[in-house]
Amino acid sequence: MGLQDWLRSGWLTEHRTSGQEMADLVGVIDRDTAQCQVAGLSPDWQLNIAYNAALQVATAALAAAGYRPSREAQHYRVIESLAYTMNVDAQRIAQLQGYRKKRNISDYERAGGVSQQEANEIVSLAKDLRHDLMGWLAANYPHLMAGRR
Repeated sequence: MGLQDWLRSGWLTEHRTSGQEMADLVGVIDRDTAQCQVAGLSPDWQLNIAYNAALQVATAALAAAGYRPSREAQHYRVIESLAYTMNVDAQRIAQLQGYRKKRNISDYERAGGVSQQEANEIVSLAKDLRHDLMGWLAANYPHLMAGRR
């Protein structure tokens, strides 16, 4: 199954992105990557903010590929789409899905369930994904880079 199958299933809609949209998404990624490392944040908040940075990487890659999510389970599908856009390996996708679940628990059910090690891991993952996104965009969609590195 690929992104075209997802489109036919109604999980995605076609989307034409722009250099400005990409710059805006990278701006969110950079803001959140910086903010999740601010001293004094609880691990819960570090995970939440770093997760958003990683999610925006996946959103940017999906937009560059010409799609956006359209139905329920949007975060899940956007993360899974990394396999089809940036060719992210299954282990990293599973790791990010685990942090998605952890974030939902810390946001809606229980505070204090995130360890500092988990927070550090998602921060590192978000930074790595951002780096990979920039290389992938440069190689595949240089017209969307608009001077970004």
